[in-house]
Amino acid sequence: METLLGICLGVGLSAACGFRIFVPPLVMSIAAQSGHLQLSPDFAWIGTSEATVAFGVGAFLEVAAYYIPWVDELLDIVATPTAVIAGAIITSSFVSEMSPMLQWTSAVILGGGTAGAVQGLTDVTRLASTTLTGGFANPGVSTMELLSSTVLSILAVLIPVLAVLIVFIIIWLLLSGAKALHHKLRKRNNT
Repeated sequence: METLLGICLGVGLSAACGFRIFVPPLVMSIAAQSGHLQLSPDFAWIGTSEATVAFGVGAFLEVAAYYIPWVDELLDIVATPTAVIAGAIITSSFVSEMSPMLQWTSAVILGGGTAGAVQGLTDVTRLASTTLTGGFANPGVSTMELLSSTVLSILAVLIPVLAVLIVFIIIWLLLSGAKALHHKLRKRNNT
């Protein structure tokens, strides 16, 4: 049961990495320091004051950069592989009781895959926003991504199973929106 909760916690935080890379580790660090999150010995460094400061600075810079026009598009290019790596590492930190082969395989598939899927779908959303509004709606998209990452990270720490359910709903909604947008753009180009 503990392994299943660890996987749920890892997947929830990994999905949050798909929205913002530094927010979930910052939430993990704060939760570990306040005693709300138990980290495995290999990842205890995440709960240090130094890590909290580093994640805080990283989160601030990342969030601020997403509000700069066209920089947000460039960040998405770097953010996709980085989110996959962060998702895999975060998930790995919560399934450390497994054999190393199973630990990293599940971390890459579940954590990295979830982070990559969410990040990829947010890339499509931002590209559509840029295309349809000339980038004027991108700050709204950035705000929604920040809120999603923050809320999902907190939920993952407090109620991991609910966080995973929300991850599935978010992916479904983003996929539905991407399909509708594709249909709309295709119809627009055919007229």
